[in-house]
Amino acid sequence: MREATRVENSGGIKASLQGRYAAALFELASDKKAVTAVETDLDTLGEALVKAPDLAALIRNPLVSRSDAAKAMSAVASVLKLSDTTKSFIGVLAANGRLAALPEVIRAFATIAAAARGEMTAEVTSAHPLDAAQLKSLAEKLKAREGRDIKIKTSVDPELLGGLVVRIGSRQIDSSIRTRLNSLAQAMKG
Repeated sequence: MREATRVENSGGIKASLQGRYAAALFELASDKKAVTAVETDLDTLGEALVKAPDLAALIRNPLVSRSDAAKAMSAVASVLKLSDTTKSFIGVLAANGRLAALPEVIRAFATIAAAARGEMTAEVTSAHPLDAAQLKSLAEKLKAREGRDIKIKTSVDPELLGGLVVRIGSRQIDSSIRTRLNSLAQAMKG
């Protein structure tokens, strides 16, 4: 399992600060045989950051002391029923003044964990929620294109108007109507 991690890390993930934190957490979780639990915890925490603007503001607020941020995040971790490994990791981020990097650490961890399973993660943004049949069809098409299993994480952005934006690693496939209309407007301007 460690070999898959090294392969993925050599692709540039570990080069970033967030990647180093994610790689360290992955190694710890692997040693404790808790990768799935930590990945689930981080997904839950990521959703909380999106749904609770106050929480997202807290992790980025430089006026909040490290100890106060650690206490607040410990309380959040308890409410979300996060594992001890994840709680400890969040405590380390808070103690090092790195809570603002948490969303990127979550993404990097997901990428590392997916690579260790032989999967890739695709972040798919659509104008409307995708149903199960659409997700299955998309996963099959992406698997055929990439040659690996694809784990899809979805989000909705009504400003796309229609179509999809698919991000796999550093590549992006943008077939949104908004982008098409912007391209048409640029072409018409000459």
